[in-house]
Amino acid sequence: MRILIVGSGGREHALAWAIAASPLTTQLYCAPGNAGIAQEATCVPIGADDIDQLVAFARSERIEFVVVGPEVPLVAGLVDKLEAAGIAAFGPTAAAAALEGSKGFTKDFCTRHGIPTAAYGRFTDAAKAKAFVRAHGAPIVVKADGLAAGKGVVIAATIAEADAAIDDMLRAHRFGAAGAEIVVEEFLDGEEASFLALADGATAIPLATAQDHKRVFDGDRGPNTGGMGAYSPAPVVTPAMTADVMNRIVLPTVRGMAAEGRPFKGVLYAGLMIGREGPKLLEYNVRFGDPECQALMVRLKSDLLPALIASRDGVLANFDLRWHDDMSLCVVMATKGYPGEVPRGSEIKGLARAAEIEDVIVFHAGTKADGGRILADGGRVLGITARATTVAEAQRRAYAAIDRIDWPEGFCRHDIGWRGATATRSNG
Repeated sequence: MRILIVGSGGREHALAWAIAASPLTTQLYCAPGNAGIAQEATCVPIGADDIDQLVAFARSERIEFVVVGPEVPLVAGLVDKLEAAGIAAFGPTAAAAALEGSKGFTKDFCTRHGIPTAAYGRFTDAAKAKAFVRAHGAPIVVKADGLAAGKGVVIAATIAEADAAIDDMLRAHRFGAAGAEIVVEEFLDGEEASFLALADGATAIPLATAQDHKRVFDGDRGPNTGGMGAYSPAPVVTPAMTADVMNRIVLPTVRGMAAEGRPFKGVLYAGLMIGREGPKLLEYNVRFGDPECQALMVRLKSDLLPALIASRDGVLANFDLRWHDDMSLCVVMATKGYPGEVPRGSEIKGLARAAEIEDVIVFHAGTKADGGRILADGGRVLGITARATTVAEAQRRAYAAIDRIDWPEGFCRHDIGWRGATATRSNG
């Protein structure tokens, strides 16, 4: 098959790595790709949000299947345009992608369909939002309604912090149109987990679980990011918890979206908070998580491509995916200053030596090639991903690989997977 992957991040590198290994793949393209993806696919200089050019390229190159990685083209309707042109595509339509495109839509949807989530309010007026905060107290969570690259969430420890976040979004317009409306919701206590499932419009099957690390610094300190690392599986998501999440959250979502005329096909990524009352939905993403995807792909034993095709074709029922029993862990290396504005163009050395560590893969997220050099080209730049029999050993391998990378302008967290390593030791 002639396949096109859309996107340029670590998620897309992991997808390219997995899809390139499929015997079904005869030609693999990626738009726009990055320096690492270029080792797996032919990269074409078309932006992930350039809908018309992507459709034109898929037509001209006789692409048989398109895998859309990021949320922006999904929300913008790339899948709709491709399917209208007769090109099969993996991912939700624009109507279904509203689950990520509008947090307010998702909260209202959960209310309509009895899906457990935090109490909330939707606001376009700062004064009314602040009154809601005072009525509920702190800690409390303030979210931009639309897409904000993983940075539009503020967990406010005090009322003053919540007020500042509200002003930042509604009055200073920090996130532009994405923050023209906000959601203010109750703070949920417990343990976070990333729960991903493949959906085909009528049913869904769970993927392996993962746990993300959103805060930028060690010890879960600092602002939220797009993700500084992840590991899989998440110990908190036991088989019983998996069944509970599927029955209370994922399957009601798939059925509810179908009933509302928005059948969901693609990856349904539920960000969960698991507390004393059981799992509650924090938010939905409508694509593979980044860096969760990197951790999942190195554990996947099955061929990924047939599963993606089955999702698009509506035939996932009884489909089975097999996973390695090993643990996996991905540590993100980012440019210093992330999640704020960062300089681009610093050189990264030592990547080949890092990849020599046993069962380590260096996925590229924000890189570009400059002759024989690899340059940083974004905030999150690399995803050093290791597989091992324990989380602690996967940690050791990933950080040993990082020690071989020569990039003074980069940084990473040094405690990725700490919950998993602790759980492993306590469980003997």
